[in-house]
Amino acid sequence: MSESRSLSLDDPEQITAAELIRRVLFRDALMLVLDKPAGLAVHAGGKKSVHLGNFLEDLRFGLPHAPELAHRLDRDTSGCLVFGRHRQALKRLGALFAHGRVEKTYWAVVVGAPPGEEGRIDRPLGKINATYGWHMKVDPKGQPSVTEWRLLGKTDRLSWLECRPRTGRTHQIRVHLASIGCPIVGDGIYGKGTASLLAPRLHLHARSIRIPLYPRKPLIEVTAPVAEHMIELLTACGWAGEMRRAG
Repeated sequence: MSESRSLSLDDPEQITAAELIRRVLFRDALMLVLDKPAGLAVHAGGKKSVHLGNFLEDLRFGLPHAPELAHRLDRDTSGCLVFGRHRQALKRLGALFAHGRVEKTYWAVVVGAPPGEEGRIDRPLGKINATYGWHMKVDPKGQPSVTEWRLLGKTDRLSWLECRPRTGRTHQIRVHLASIGCPIVGDGIYGKGTASLLAPRLHLHARSIRIPLYPRKPLIEVTAPVAEHMIELLTACGWAGEMRRAG
C-alpha cells in the first residue's frame, strides 16, 4: 500500500508541477497514481484556466510520452487518480475499469443519517437535460447505477460514509447519496441548502483503489491521505487521523 502526505492547496489555480509530482502515490513501468487535489479539473473546460492536462508532460518521468487518464474524477473530488504510462498500459487499465475489476473506495461526509449501518443504492441515473451539461438525476430510463455504502462515524447532524461504486456514472456517488437524503457537505449542485453552506468545498475523497494490474502478482492497492479540507469534519465524526508508520 502506498500513502503520501496531503498538501494544502487553497487555490488550485496556483498549483505547480513540483507540487503535483510530490502527490504521486504510486509509479511503476505501466501505471501512475496521483493524489488529485480538490478543485483541479482533469480536462480543459468551463471557466477554469488551469487543469491537469497542463502538467502531464511533467509526469513523464523519463518515458517518451506523457501519461494518459485511465478514468476520471470530478473537479471537486480529491484523491486517487490513475494514469496509464503508455498505450499498452492504458489499454490494459481501460479493460480492467470497463469490466469492473478495479475496486474504488471513497470517503464522504454527508448531512443527515443514512438508513442503517450499511446499504446498497441501486438507482439508474440519467442527464437532467442538455442545458445543465453533466448534471445528473435518478431516472428510471437512465443507465444502471449501483453504489454500496457503510457508516464509519457520525455526529448529531453529519455522517462519515465509505462508498464503493459498482458502476462508474458521472456524479454517481453525489446523486445517489442525495437521493437517500444524505447530500455531501459542500455539494452546491446536489446538496443545495444546508449541505452546500456547511463548507466551501466538496467533502468527497477517492480514498483508495485496488487494481489487479499483473495477473501473477498481488493486487496493487494505493491509499490517498485525507484531503486537508476534510480533516475537521471527519475528526468530528470520529476519524482518529492517519496511522503513523513505525520508524
